[in-house]
Amino acid sequence: MALPVVFFAVFFAYPVAAIVGRGLRTDGVWRFGRLGEVLSRPDILDVLWFTTWQACASTALTLLVALPGAYVLARLDFPGKQVLRAVVTVPFVLPTVVVGTAFLALVGRGGLLDELWGVRLDTTVWAILLAHVFFNYAVVVRTVGGLWAQLDPRQEEAARVLGASRLGAWRRVTLPALAPAVAAAALMVFLFTYTSFGIVQILGGPAYATLEAEIYRQTAQLLDLPTAAVLTLVQFVAVGAILAVHTRTVRGRETALRLVDAAGTARRPRGAGQWALLGAVLLTVALLLLLPLAVLVARSFGGPDGLTYYRALQDAGAGGGTFLVPPVEAIGNSLRYALAATAIALVIGGLAAAAVTRRRAGRLVRGFDALLMLPLGVSAVTVGFGFLITLDEPPLDLRSSWILVPLAQALVGVPFVVRTMLPVLRAVDARLREAASVLGASPWRVWREVDLPLVRRALLVAAGFAFAVSLGEFGATVFIARPDNPTLPVAVARLLGRPGELNYGQAMALSTILMVVCAVALLLLERIRPTERSGEF
Repeated sequence: MALPVVFFAVFFAYPVAAIVGRGLRTDGVWRFGRLGEVLSRPDILDVLWFTTWQACASTALTLLVALPGAYVLARLDFPGKQVLRAVVTVPFVLPTVVVGTAFLALVGRGGLLDELWGVRLDTTVWAILLAHVFFNYAVVVRTVGGLWAQLDPRQEEAARVLGASRLGAWRRVTLPALAPAVAAAALMVFLFTYTSFGIVQILGGPAYATLEAEIYRQTAQLLDLPTAAVLTLVQFVAVGAILAVHTRTVRGRETALRLVDAAGTARRPRGAGQWALLGAVLLTVALLLLLPLAVLVARSFGGPDGLTYYRALQDAGAGGGTFLVPPVEAIGNSLRYALAATAIALVIGGLAAAAVTRRRAGRLVRGFDALLMLPLGVSAVTVGFGFLITLDEPPLDLRSSWILVPLAQALVGVPFVVRTMLPVLRAVDARLREAASVLGASPWRVWREVDLPLVRRALLVAAGFAFAVSLGEFGATVFIARPDNPTLPVAVARLLGRPGELNYGQAMALSTILMVVCAVALLLLERIRPTERSGEF
């Protein structure tokens, strides 16, 4: 626990507390009366209400749409499955400003729906909800599918032999086993939609604003740090309460499961029902995920010869003085930062998950897994500003160091590592560890021989998520990335923020490159398989 606790204390709690302190403290005196002043304002109450109900609606809709996809990728075997798994993850790493722009081209004025049927959904909540499903589809598919693929299918088959219907066997056997993973996925989706910023800004217009968008407006536009500090505290308390409820309700349902090698559970579709389900999932992916991506690709090949925007990426002056280096250098920067952030997230998240799942862990340790999720629910704007004002003097003078960006990205990656590994680690029968210890195995060998074979798949999924999140992180990175070392999301946002067709085209070209880089990385990750073993784990 030592390393995770120090990491979160220094790089999360300290910066956030510093920002809140500057907003609520004047001349050495705490001004807590500002809490009541801000929270009694009608406009702030409207923001709080919209933030909460749209997050609930987005989470429910995402689960409804994505759970069939989790089943297909976990239980069915078909040509192109690895490519499909990588494709559904690509939207998750796109900067939210790009996601909003892509959906605006589909549902906005002059978009595809407007041209075909005269239908416009921009400045409506439906555009926001659909964009949230697009963005979070992979969270449900990979989190739930990762555990689903390791559940022994013979348990459900045994229930069928004893007379249960297919639906009854799934409801009584499989669904309770999947409950922890479903809850973890729902929690992550809720936190991402609760703190949604770029999508709401572009698709919602002035009629809709989340807490994250309001914090940015109060901080960057109105320079009202006290109001921003109050909203940050509200967001922090709300997220903490949700995590506490999640921890209390889910832990009681996490029991030892019968897990097998994921490679042996997928089968070719059998019967009209499975083929129809596979077709429905493929159609959903095509319409909801691929169509917006296709819009981005089509717009990136604009200009006189179709490659004008890509050639302009090699010229630092093409962005009108936006960059000190050619925008194409953001590709290498993003890959280096993402690899470093992934390594940090795996170490911190792996240690935390291992500590939390130990049988003799105290209540304080067991509750730490909820605290690990807080970076997903606290404003990235707050974290970014906090880094700037706290990590600027010895012994933590890191503002000129390259490691600052991976540290900020790892803060968002750690919760995914923990939530991906926890259901599998908690499902391991403790008697296996005890038997290995009785036979003389050291703690390290017990983990290597008992835990590692079961969590190896979860580690790969966690690594993929951490890498993807690091590639697409924007909120905090935009404040700390140096002008001569921009990341892909930061470069895209800077180009979108400048007028002109060339800048917009370059933003689409960089977004397309980001999609390709992510798809290739995830496809390579999918080809890394654990060593095959005979029998069950």
